[in-house]
Amino acid sequence: MTLNTDHLKRCIQTLRSSLTFFEQAAPESIDQEIYRNAIVKGYELTQETSFKLLKKALRDYGHSAKKLDATPVKELLRLSATHGLMTLEEVERWFTYRDNRNNTAHDYGEVFAKQTLVLIPDFITDVAHLEAILRERFSEANN
Repeated sequence: MTLNTDHLKRCIQTLRSSLTFFEQAAPESIDQEIYRNAIVKGYELTQETSFKLLKKALRDYGHSAKKLDATPVKELLRLSATHGLMTLEEVERWFTYRDNRNNTAHDYGEVFAKQTLVLIPDFITDVAHLEAILRERFSEANN
Protein backbone atom coordinates (compact mmCIF):
# COMPACT_ATOMS: atom_id res chain seq x y z
CA MET A 1 0.00 0.00 0.00
CA THR A 2 1.12 3.53 -0.74
CA LEU A 3 0.45 6.42 1.63
CA ASN A 4 0.59 10.04 0.59
CA THR A 5 1.96 12.09 3.48
CA ASP A 6 1.98 15.43 1.63
CA HIS A 7 -0.93 16.86 3.64
CA LEU A 8 0.73 15.87 6.92
CA LYS A 9 4.01 17.46 5.80
CA ARG A 10 2.10 20.65 4.98
CA CYS A 11 0.41 20.59 8.40
CA ILE A 12 3.83 20.27 10.06
CA GLN A 13 5.24 23.15 8.02
CA THR A 14 2.27 25.34 8.91
CA LEU A 15 2.61 24.48 12.60
CA ARG A 16 6.33 25.28 12.56
CA SER A 17 5.69 28.61 10.85
CA SER A 18 2.88 29.50 13.25
CA LEU A 19 5.19 28.80 16.19
CA THR A 20 7.95 30.94 14.67
CA PHE A 21 5.57 33.85 14.06
CA PHE A 22 4.17 33.48 17.58
CA GLU A 23 7.66 33.66 19.07
CA GLN A 24 8.51 36.72 16.97
CA ALA A 25 5.33 38.62 17.81
CA ALA A 26 5.28 41.18 20.57
CA PRO A 27 4.24 39.62 23.89
CA GLU A 28 0.52 39.97 24.66
CA SER A 29 -0.13 41.50 21.21
CA ILE A 30 -3.09 40.67 19.02
CA ASP A 31 -0.61 39.19 16.53
CA GLN A 32 0.65 36.79 19.17
CA GLU A 33 -2.93 35.80 19.99
CA ILE A 34 -3.67 35.17 16.32
CA TYR A 35 -0.61 32.93 15.99
CA ARG A 36 -1.45 31.16 19.26
CA ASN A 37 -4.89 30.37 17.89
CA ALA A 38 -3.33 29.14 14.65
CA ILE A 39 -1.01 26.88 16.65
CA VAL A 40 -3.89 25.34 18.59
CA LYS A 41 -5.93 24.67 15.43
CA GLY A 42 -2.85 23.44 13.57
CA TYR A 43 -2.05 21.11 16.45
CA GLU A 44 -5.54 19.63 16.26
CA LEU A 45 -5.44 19.21 12.48
CA THR A 46 -1.97 17.68 12.54
CA GLN A 47 -3.04 15.12 15.13
CA GLU A 48 -6.20 14.15 13.25
CA THR A 49 -4.27 13.84 9.98
CA SER A 50 -1.69 11.65 11.73
CA PHE A 51 -4.35 9.34 13.13
CA LYS A 52 -6.00 8.94 9.72
CA LEU A 53 -2.66 7.98 8.19
CA LEU A 54 -1.90 5.58 11.04
CA LYS A 55 -5.22 3.82 10.47
CA LYS A 56 -4.38 3.40 6.79
CA ALA A 57 -0.89 2.15 7.62
CA LEU A 58 -2.15 -0.34 10.19
CA ARG A 59 -4.42 -1.91 7.59
CA ASP A 60 -1.23 -3.07 5.89
CA TYR A 61 -0.51 -5.15 9.00
CA GLY A 62 -3.79 -7.06 8.72
CA HIS A 63 -6.07 -4.84 10.81
CA SER A 64 -9.47 -4.25 9.20
CA ALA A 65 -10.63 -0.73 8.39
CA LYS A 66 -13.88 -1.32 10.25
CA LYS A 67 -12.08 -2.46 13.40
CA LEU A 68 -9.58 0.41 13.21
CA ASP A 69 -12.39 2.95 12.88
CA ALA A 70 -13.80 1.66 16.17
CA THR A 71 -10.41 1.52 17.90
CA PRO A 72 -9.66 4.29 20.43
CA VAL A 73 -6.76 6.56 19.52
CA LYS A 74 -4.54 5.40 22.38
CA GLU A 75 -4.93 1.81 21.21
CA LEU A 76 -4.01 2.90 17.67
CA LEU A 77 -0.86 4.39 19.13
CA ARG A 78 -0.06 1.15 20.96
CA LEU A 79 -0.58 -0.82 17.73
CA SER A 80 1.74 1.62 15.98
CA ALA A 81 4.49 0.74 18.45
CA THR A 82 3.77 -2.97 18.03
CA HIS A 83 4.42 -2.63 14.30
CA GLY A 84 7.48 -0.40 14.67
CA LEU A 85 5.87 2.81 13.44
CA MET A 86 6.62 4.52 16.78
CA THR A 87 8.80 3.81 19.77
CA LEU A 88 7.26 3.23 23.20
CA GLU A 89 8.67 6.59 24.32
CA GLU A 90 6.99 8.31 21.38
CA VAL A 91 3.70 6.58 22.17
CA GLU A 92 3.88 7.88 25.75
CA ARG A 93 4.40 11.43 24.47
CA TRP A 94 1.55 10.98 21.97
CA PHE A 95 -0.69 9.97 24.90
CA THR A 96 0.10 13.37 26.45
CA TYR A 97 -0.57 15.14 23.14
CA ARG A 98 -3.88 13.33 22.81
CA ASP A 99 -4.96 14.13 26.36
CA ASN A 100 -4.09 17.76 25.76
CA ARG A 101 -5.93 17.71 22.42
CA ASN A 102 -9.07 16.34 24.07
CA ASN A 103 -9.04 19.40 26.31
CA THR A 104 -9.18 21.73 23.28
CA ALA A 105 -12.80 20.75 22.76
CA HIS A 106 -13.62 22.16 26.19
CA ASP A 107 -11.12 24.89 26.97
CA TYR A 108 -9.72 27.50 24.62
CA GLY A 109 -8.57 29.76 27.46
CA GLU A 110 -5.16 31.26 27.89
CA VAL A 111 -4.03 28.68 30.47
CA PHE A 112 -4.87 25.84 28.10
CA ALA A 113 -3.08 27.59 25.22
CA LYS A 114 0.03 28.03 27.34
CA GLN A 115 -0.01 24.33 28.27
CA THR A 116 -0.33 23.45 24.59
CA LEU A 117 2.50 25.78 23.57
CA VAL A 118 4.86 23.94 25.92
CA LEU A 119 4.13 20.68 24.06
CA ILE A 120 4.46 22.02 20.51
CA PRO A 121 8.26 21.77 19.97
CA ASP A 122 8.36 18.08 20.99
CA PHE A 123 5.13 17.42 19.12
CA ILE A 124 6.60 18.86 15.92
CA THR A 125 9.67 16.63 16.32
CA ASP A 126 7.55 13.54 16.97
CA VAL A 127 5.05 14.14 14.18
CA ALA A 128 7.87 14.89 11.70
CA HIS A 129 9.46 11.57 12.67
CA LEU A 130 6.15 9.78 12.18
CA GLU A 131 5.69 11.40 8.78
CA ALA A 132 9.18 10.29 7.75
CA ILE A 133 8.55 6.70 8.90
CA LEU A 134 5.22 6.53 7.05
CA ARG A 135 6.70 8.08 3.91
CA GLU A 136 9.68 5.69 3.93
CA ARG A 137 7.69 2.53 4.66
CA PHE A 138 4.68 3.24 2.49
CA SER A 139 6.13 5.10 -0.50
CA GLU A 140 5.64 3.89 -4.05
CA ALA A 141 9.33 2.96 -4.20
CA ASN A 142 8.88 0.47 -1.35
CA ASN A 143 5.70 -1.11 -2.67
